[in-house]
Amino acid sequence: MELYKNTELTAQQRAEALCDTLTTEQQAEQLRYDAPAIPQAGLPAYNWWNEGLHGVARAGTATVFPQAIGLAATFDADLINRIAEIISVEARAKYNAAQKQGDCDIYKGLTLWSPNINIFRDPRWGRGHETYGECPYLTARLGVEFVKGLQGDGKHLRTAACAKHFAVHSGPEAQRHEFDACPSPKDMEETYLPAFKALVEAGVEGVMGAYNRVNGEPSCASRYLMGKLREWGFDGYFVSDCWAINDFHAHHKVTETPEQSAAMALKAGCDINCGSTYLKMLDALAQGLVDEEDIRRACVHALRTRIRLGQLDKTEYDDIPYSVISCAEHKSVALEAAESSAVLLKNNGILPLDPEKVRTIAVIGPNADSREALVGNYNGTADRYITFLQGIQDCFNGRVIYAEGCHLFRDRCQGLGQAGDRYAEAVSAAENADVVIACVGLDATLEGEEGDTGNEFASGDKPDLLLPESQRVLLQKLKATGKPLVIVLAAGSAINVETDCDALLDMWYSGQNGGKALGNILFGRTSPSGKLPVTFYKNADKLPDFCDYSMKNRTYRYCSDDNVLYPFGYGLTYSRVVCSSLSYADGVAAVTVRNVGTSFTEDVVQLYIKGYGDDDVPNHSLCGFARVSLEAGESKNIEIPVAASAFETVHEDGTRSVSGSRFMLYAGTSQPDAISESLTGAICARAEIML
Repeated sequence: MELYKNTELTAQQRAEALCDTLTTEQQAEQLRYDAPAIPQAGLPAYNWWNEGLHGVARAGTATVFPQAIGLAATFDADLINRIAEIISVEARAKYNAAQKQGDCDIYKGLTLWSPNINIFRDPRWGRGHETYGECPYLTARLGVEFVKGLQGDGKHLRTAACAKHFAVHSGPEAQRHEFDACPSPKDMEETYLPAFKALVEAGVEGVMGAYNRVNGEPSCASRYLMGKLREWGFDGYFVSDCWAINDFHAHHKVTETPEQSAAMALKAGCDINCGSTYLKMLDALAQGLVDEEDIRRACVHALRTRIRLGQLDKTEYDDIPYSVISCAEHKSVALEAAESSAVLLKNNGILPLDPEKVRTIAVIGPNADSREALVGNYNGTADRYITFLQGIQDCFNGRVIYAEGCHLFRDRCQGLGQAGDRYAEAVSAAENADVVIACVGLDATLEGEEGDTGNEFASGDKPDLLLPESQRVLLQKLKATGKPLVIVLAAGSAINVETDCDALLDMWYSGQNGGKALGNILFGRTSPSGKLPVTFYKNADKLPDFCDYSMKNRTYRYCSDDNVLYPFGYGLTYSRVVCSSLSYADGVAAVTVRNVGTSFTEDVVQLYIKGYGDDDVPNHSLCGFARVSLEAGESKNIEIPVAASAFETVHEDGTRSVSGSRFMLYAGTSQPDAISESLTGAICARAEIML
């Protein structure tokens, strides 16, 4: 028996044995993202490029969950784990079916290039909705659970997760192929690296580099970043972002030829090339830029991952049937996620709607009946979508009047019409209704990846924090009718809707069941319970320069209150939950949580810690959270672990230490800041800790 078939050996040993049956030319071919077959080993061709950000993506029918930023708004690590497990099960089912048909095409493999754990440092970044928000702690906690859910705990990996984009990538999209992000050592250690470190320590199988440089070095060949992976004990494969290695010579100008670029990436530790530059690897070998051992090492890493996925063996996942894809059970979790992700930003008491008092509802806006407003990007195809309009119609027995109102961003809906050709219809609908539900926002054609969107804005980035002008005019006209106005926002980032309203509900890109979730929330079948994973600012002009990667005046840990519209961690429910009797001992915070309102609700208890050293963050940092379910009047005593690292200070040189002995711990359903306290009417419980 060939050594590589011996299941008693480690994946490393088997990969080495298999690699040594290949010629150097064959080894080099395995470093392509579209690797050819290895017939003697029974390995078919394999395409490494597969996506699973919030459902199996770009591979046909699959369950479509809320976009990642919406999943972050749940503050629910257990739910994230369950969703990732469903994604991996559906990916296996698709893989099993494709293999039977001899289909080895792109997006049909088991190496899912998710999650995106970059820090959403600037609300203008178009790809921010692919992330878990602006907080390193929240991103790490949710990212780790997503990885565990994707990979499973069996003998083989169910799928292979991939932490991307290592490590400092958050715009601007239009400059990413030539941009040099220059964060300080403190910001690297405190903000940009923690989630990657946490995922590597949790056993993530893949890491993807970014397009940009980091302090002068291309991310996919950075000695500094690769050194961090070795320091953390990374034991998987490293893949370039797609065509990023080509940027070395074409845009960054750190090399002169494709051969030099291929050599630079390979010798630094980039195993798989998503792109075409590694097609020059044998030329690089002939020129003496790499040696055979460099190629062998990367090939071993690639084959090791495929062996861990069980591609040489029978696995416990081979019998996952095609029928699990988009099954009723999975769709129910998509609904649960959409409901848990919704963030109620404002409510003067109009919500939940009372069907006894409301007879006619006008549902108006470009996102009211839009599937695109449900899915975000890097998405699969659902077998059924429930739009906001449909969800309201299904939940309400009275009359629902629908009007598109305006185009998403253009000044007219019909090419032959005049500017504002749908405003009159919208006003008429509003005037004939008891309440107006205005469904506005963006979709992935307006905020997303450079080259992956319609580029109506700045290569996927946003120029400001406002709605497109067509929608701003629509909201003003609806407001002028004097009818009660509920604004439903579908977007993946901070938006200032400007128009005063009776209620404001952020649904994000809520997945295939987003409309059903909206209907359930509007009519009180479910209480909203999501929290903002990003700060909502008033004005983009007051933000630091988009190209500045310093954390000064960015995110809830560093920003001042003067430009904050809605704080990180904020979100209302239909009841009122208060925290009291906070204490801390032996790494655990204990707090009493009570529902002092009149209805059942879920809510999120958040722990924040404040140090008082010179190098501590100026505000406070999230260090724990837990979802709770409470009947009206019910109290619970809950415990939340607090990691020892929460007490560490990151100094200007990037080193960590516990530099103080006095800390303040806070527990509440929001941050312990003045704006959150004003918006919620609640003050966080607090406890002083002396170490």
